Amino acid sequence: MGYLKGKTAIITGAGRRVLADGRSGSIGYGIANAYAKEGANLVITGRNKQKLEEAKHELENLYGIDVLAVVADVNNKVDNEEVVSNVINKAIEKFGRIDVLINNAQSSASGVKLEDHTTEQFDLAVYSGLYAAFYYMKLAYPYLKKTKGSVINFASGAGFSGNFGQASYAAAKEGIRGLSRVAATEWAQDGINVNVVRPLAWTSRLEKFSQEYPQAFKENVKVPPAGHFGDPETEIGRVCVQLANPDFKYMTGETLTLQGGSGQRP
Repeated sequence: MGYLKGKTAIITGAGRRVLADGRSGSIGYGIANAYAKEGANLVITGRNKQKLEEAKHELENLYGIDVLAVVADVNNKVDNEEVVSNVINKAIEKFGRIDVLINNAQSSASGVKLEDHTTEQFDLAVYSGLYAAFYYMKLAYPYLKKTKGSVINFASGAGFSGNFGQASYAAAKEGIRGLSRVAATEWAQDGINVNVVRPLAWTSRLEKFSQEYPQAFKENVKVPPAGHFGDPETEIGRVCVQLANPDFKYMTGETLTLQGGSGQRP
Protein backbone atom coordinates (compact mmCIF):
# COMPACT_ATOMS: atom_id res chain seq x y z
CA MET A 1 0.00 0.00 0.00
CA GLY A 2 1.17 3.52 -0.70
CA TYR A 3 1.89 3.68 -4.41
CA LEU A 4 -0.81 6.37 -4.89
CA LYS A 5 -0.54 7.95 -1.45
CA GLY A 6 -1.29 11.67 -1.55
CA LYS A 7 -3.02 11.46 -4.92
CA THR A 8 -6.72 12.04 -5.61
CA ALA A 9 -8.82 9.99 -8.01
CA ILE A 10 -12.36 10.64 -9.22
CA ILE A 11 -14.24 7.43 -10.03
CA THR A 12 -17.73 7.68 -11.50
CA GLY A 13 -20.23 4.89 -10.90
CA ALA A 14 -18.43 3.59 -7.81
CA GLY A 15 -21.22 2.73 -5.38
CA ARG A 16 -20.79 -0.42 -3.28
CA ARG A 17 -21.75 -3.66 -5.01
CA VAL A 18 -20.44 -7.06 -3.95
CA LEU A 19 -20.60 -10.62 -5.21
CA ALA A 20 -22.06 -13.48 -3.19
CA ASP A 21 -18.57 -14.32 -1.93
CA GLY A 22 -17.93 -10.74 -0.79
CA ARG A 23 -15.60 -9.66 -3.60
CA SER A 24 -16.11 -6.39 -5.47
CA GLY A 25 -19.22 -6.73 -7.62
CA SER A 26 -18.92 -3.81 -10.02
CA ILE A 27 -16.12 -2.29 -12.07
CA GLY A 28 -16.34 1.10 -10.35
CA TYR A 29 -16.28 -0.37 -6.86
CA GLY A 30 -13.49 -2.75 -7.82
CA ILE A 31 -11.37 0.15 -9.06
CA ALA A 32 -12.12 2.08 -5.87
CA ASN A 33 -10.81 -0.83 -3.78
CA ALA A 34 -7.68 -1.18 -5.89
CA TYR A 35 -6.93 2.55 -5.58
CA ALA A 36 -7.73 2.63 -1.87
CA LYS A 37 -5.24 -0.18 -1.23
CA GLU A 38 -2.58 2.03 -2.80
CA GLY A 39 -3.43 4.94 -0.48
CA ALA A 40 -5.25 7.22 -2.92
CA ASN A 41 -7.93 9.57 -1.63
CA LEU A 42 -11.14 9.06 -3.59
CA VAL A 43 -14.04 11.03 -4.98
CA ILE A 44 -16.78 8.54 -5.86
CA THR A 45 -19.98 9.39 -7.69
CA GLY A 46 -23.21 7.63 -8.57
CA ARG A 47 -26.98 7.95 -8.49
CA ASN A 48 -27.62 5.85 -5.38
CA LYS A 49 -26.76 7.76 -2.20
CA GLN A 50 -26.98 4.68 0.03
CA LYS A 51 -24.54 2.64 -2.08
CA LEU A 52 -22.12 5.58 -2.18
CA GLU A 53 -22.25 6.00 1.59
CA GLU A 54 -21.74 2.25 2.07
CA ALA A 55 -18.69 2.41 -0.19
CA LYS A 56 -17.31 5.46 1.62
CA HIS A 57 -17.73 3.83 5.04
CA GLU A 58 -16.12 0.54 4.01
CA LEU A 59 -13.19 2.03 2.09
CA GLU A 60 -12.31 4.51 4.83
CA ASN A 61 -12.52 1.88 7.56
CA LEU A 62 -10.52 -0.74 5.68
CA TYR A 63 -7.77 1.41 4.21
CA GLY A 64 -7.58 4.61 6.29
CA ILE A 65 -8.07 6.91 3.29
CA ASP A 66 -10.45 9.85 2.82
CA VAL A 67 -13.44 9.32 0.55
CA LEU A 68 -15.75 12.03 -0.74
CA ALA A 69 -19.09 10.61 -1.93
CA VAL A 70 -21.10 12.87 -4.25
CA VAL A 71 -24.46 12.00 -5.76
CA ALA A 72 -24.29 12.92 -9.45
CA ASP A 73 -26.58 11.91 -12.30
CA VAL A 74 -25.84 13.13 -15.82
CA ASN A 75 -29.06 12.96 -17.86
CA ASN A 76 -31.06 14.88 -20.44
CA LYS A 77 -33.26 16.69 -17.90
CA VAL A 78 -30.66 18.65 -15.93
CA ASP A 79 -27.83 21.14 -16.40
CA ASN A 80 -25.07 18.56 -16.73
CA GLU A 81 -22.23 21.05 -16.67
CA GLU A 82 -23.52 22.21 -13.29
CA VAL A 83 -23.83 18.61 -12.04
CA VAL A 84 -20.24 17.80 -12.96
CA SER A 85 -18.91 21.20 -11.82
CA ASN A 86 -20.31 20.43 -8.39
CA VAL A 87 -18.27 17.20 -8.25
CA ILE A 88 -15.07 18.87 -9.46
CA ASN A 89 -15.46 21.84 -7.12
CA LYS A 90 -16.08 19.62 -4.10
CA ALA A 91 -13.06 17.48 -4.99
CA ILE A 92 -10.79 20.53 -5.14
CA GLU A 93 -12.30 22.01 -1.98
CA LYS A 94 -11.59 18.81 -0.03
CA PHE A 95 -8.36 17.53 -1.58
CA GLY A 96 -6.91 20.47 -3.52
CA ARG A 97 -5.91 18.37 -6.51
CA ILE A 98 -7.07 15.83 -9.11
CA ASP A 99 -4.56 13.23 -10.31
CA VAL A 100 -6.76 10.63 -11.95
CA LEU A 101 -10.17 10.80 -13.62
CA ILE A 102 -11.92 7.49 -14.25
CA ASN A 103 -15.10 7.67 -16.35
CA ASN A 104 -16.77 4.37 -15.57
CA ALA A 105 -20.48 5.23 -15.10
CA GLN A 106 -22.84 4.03 -17.82
CA SER A 107 -26.53 3.17 -18.03
CA SER A 108 -28.40 1.72 -21.00
CA ALA A 109 -31.39 -0.27 -22.19
CA SER A 110 -29.92 -3.56 -23.35
CA GLY A 111 -31.79 -6.13 -25.39
CA VAL A 112 -33.74 -3.54 -27.40
CA LYS A 113 -33.36 -3.75 -31.17
CA LEU A 114 -32.39 -0.60 -33.06
CA GLU A 115 -35.79 -0.20 -34.72
CA ASP A 116 -37.50 -0.44 -31.33
CA HIS A 117 -35.22 2.01 -29.50
CA THR A 118 -36.94 5.07 -28.09
CA THR A 119 -35.37 8.50 -27.90
CA GLU A 120 -35.45 8.22 -24.11
CA GLN A 121 -33.50 4.96 -24.21
CA PHE A 122 -30.93 6.40 -26.58
CA ASP A 123 -30.59 9.51 -24.40
CA LEU A 124 -30.08 7.34 -21.31
CA ALA A 125 -26.97 5.73 -22.78
CA VAL A 126 -25.51 8.78 -24.48
CA TYR A 127 -25.97 11.14 -21.55
CA SER A 128 -24.87 8.79 -18.76
CA GLY A 129 -21.82 7.65 -20.73
CA LEU A 130 -20.63 9.94 -23.52
CA TYR A 131 -21.85 13.28 -22.21
CA ALA A 132 -20.67 12.44 -18.70
CA ALA A 133 -17.17 11.63 -19.98
CA PHE A 134 -17.14 14.87 -22.01
CA TYR A 135 -18.08 17.11 -19.08
CA TYR A 136 -15.80 15.39 -16.56
CA MET A 137 -12.84 15.58 -18.93
CA LYS A 138 -13.50 19.18 -19.91
CA LEU A 139 -13.93 20.42 -16.34
CA ALA A 140 -11.16 18.34 -14.79
CA TYR A 141 -8.64 19.34 -17.47
CA PRO A 142 -7.11 22.39 -15.70
CA TYR A 143 -6.41 20.33 -12.58
CA LEU A 144 -5.10 17.30 -14.50
CA LYS A 145 -2.78 19.64 -16.37
CA LYS A 146 -1.32 20.83 -13.06
CA THR A 147 -0.66 17.31 -11.80
CA LYS A 148 0.19 15.81 -15.21
CA GLY A 149 -2.49 13.33 -14.40
CA SER A 150 -4.31 10.47 -16.07
CA VAL A 151 -7.71 9.92 -17.67
CA ILE A 152 -9.07 6.38 -17.89
CA ASN A 153 -12.25 5.90 -19.90
CA PHE A 154 -14.26 2.75 -20.47
CA ALA A 155 -15.33 1.43 -23.86
CA SER A 156 -16.93 -1.92 -24.68
CA GLY A 157 -16.87 -4.84 -27.05
CA ALA A 158 -20.52 -4.00 -27.80
CA GLY A 159 -19.46 -1.23 -30.14
CA PHE A 160 -16.39 -3.07 -31.36
CA SER A 161 -18.40 -6.13 -32.37
CA GLY A 162 -21.86 -4.65 -32.95
CA ASN A 163 -23.68 -6.61 -30.25
CA PHE A 164 -27.32 -7.44 -30.91
CA GLY A 165 -29.74 -5.29 -28.90
CA GLN A 166 -27.15 -2.76 -27.73
CA ALA A 167 -27.47 0.08 -30.23
CA SER A 168 -27.46 3.01 -27.80
CA TYR A 169 -24.87 1.43 -25.51
CA ALA A 170 -22.57 0.71 -28.45
CA ALA A 171 -23.00 4.24 -29.80
CA ALA A 172 -22.13 5.78 -26.44
CA LYS A 173 -19.08 3.58 -25.96
CA GLU A 174 -17.73 4.19 -29.48
CA GLY A 175 -18.22 7.92 -28.88
CA ILE A 176 -16.16 7.65 -25.71
CA ARG A 177 -13.43 5.84 -27.63
CA GLY A 178 -13.24 8.64 -30.21
CA LEU A 179 -13.34 11.36 -27.57
CA SER A 180 -10.48 9.65 -25.75
CA ARG A 181 -8.28 9.49 -28.83
CA VAL A 182 -8.77 13.20 -29.51
CA ALA A 183 -7.98 14.05 -25.89
CA ALA A 184 -4.85 11.90 -26.03
CA THR A 185 -3.68 13.83 -29.08
CA GLU A 186 -4.50 17.29 -27.72
CA TRP A 187 -3.41 16.76 -24.12
CA ALA A 188 -0.17 14.84 -24.65
CA GLN A 189 1.73 18.14 -24.66
CA ASP A 190 0.30 18.82 -21.18
CA GLY A 191 1.62 15.53 -19.84
CA ILE A 192 -1.87 14.08 -19.41
CA ASN A 193 -2.12 10.34 -19.97
CA VAL A 194 -5.39 9.24 -21.67
CA ASN A 195 -6.33 5.57 -22.07
CA VAL A 196 -9.35 3.44 -22.82
CA VAL A 197 -10.04 0.11 -21.10
CA ARG A 198 -12.41 -2.37 -22.73
CA PRO A 199 -13.21 -4.95 -20.03
CA LEU A 200 -15.35 -8.03 -19.66
CA ALA A 201 -15.97 -8.42 -15.94
CA TRP A 202 -17.81 -10.76 -13.59
CA THR A 203 -20.18 -8.40 -11.76
CA SER A 204 -23.04 -8.70 -9.28
CA ARG A 205 -25.52 -8.03 -12.09
CA LEU A 206 -24.06 -10.81 -14.23
CA GLU A 207 -24.02 -13.11 -11.23
CA LYS A 208 -27.70 -12.37 -10.56
CA PHE A 209 -28.56 -12.96 -14.22
CA SER A 210 -26.81 -16.34 -14.16
CA GLN A 211 -28.79 -17.38 -11.08
CA GLU A 212 -32.21 -16.14 -12.17
CA TYR A 213 -32.02 -17.06 -15.85
CA PRO A 214 -29.51 -19.93 -16.14
CA GLN A 215 -30.61 -21.06 -19.61
CA ALA A 216 -30.53 -17.54 -21.07
CA PHE A 217 -27.17 -16.99 -19.43
CA LYS A 218 -25.79 -20.17 -20.98
CA GLU A 219 -27.01 -19.23 -24.45
CA ASN A 220 -26.01 -15.56 -24.43
CA VAL A 221 -22.98 -15.09 -22.18
CA LYS A 222 -19.78 -16.65 -23.46
CA VAL A 223 -16.69 -17.21 -21.34
CA PRO A 224 -13.71 -15.29 -22.81
CA PRO A 225 -10.83 -17.18 -24.46
CA ALA A 226 -8.74 -16.77 -21.30
CA GLY A 227 -11.22 -19.07 -19.55
CA HIS A 228 -12.64 -16.66 -16.99
CA PHE A 229 -14.22 -13.23 -16.65
CA GLY A 230 -12.14 -10.31 -15.41
CA ASP A 231 -12.17 -9.61 -11.67
CA PRO A 232 -13.31 -5.98 -11.07
CA GLU A 233 -10.65 -5.34 -8.44
CA THR A 234 -7.66 -7.62 -8.86
CA GLU A 235 -7.51 -7.43 -12.67
CA ILE A 236 -9.44 -4.42 -13.99
CA GLY A 237 -8.77 -2.29 -10.90
CA ARG A 238 -5.08 -3.14 -10.97
CA VAL A 239 -4.86 -2.22 -14.65
CA CYS A 240 -6.29 1.18 -13.74
CA VAL A 241 -3.70 1.57 -10.98
CA GLN A 242 -0.98 0.75 -13.50
CA LEU A 243 -2.30 3.33 -15.96
CA ALA A 244 -1.87 6.04 -13.33
CA ASN A 245 1.85 5.28 -13.27
CA PRO A 246 3.92 8.04 -14.94
CA ASP A 247 6.20 5.31 -16.31
CA PHE A 248 3.33 4.20 -18.55
CA LYS A 249 2.99 7.53 -20.38
CA TYR A 250 4.10 5.82 -23.56
CA MET A 251 0.75 4.07 -23.66
CA THR A 252 -1.11 7.37 -24.14
CA GLY A 253 -3.86 7.16 -26.72
CA GLU A 254 -3.79 3.41 -27.11
CA THR A 255 -6.60 1.07 -26.18
CA LEU A 256 -6.02 -1.54 -23.51
CA THR A 257 -8.24 -4.59 -23.85
CA LEU A 258 -8.87 -6.74 -20.79
CA GLN A 259 -10.87 -9.88 -21.39
CA GLY A 260 -10.97 -12.44 -18.67
CA GLY A 261 -7.55 -11.60 -17.30
CA SER A 262 -5.59 -11.39 -20.53
CA GLY A 263 -4.31 -7.95 -21.36
CA GLN A 264 -3.40 -7.02 -24.90
CA ARG A 265 -2.75 -3.76 -26.71
CA PRO A 266 -4.13 -3.87 -30.26
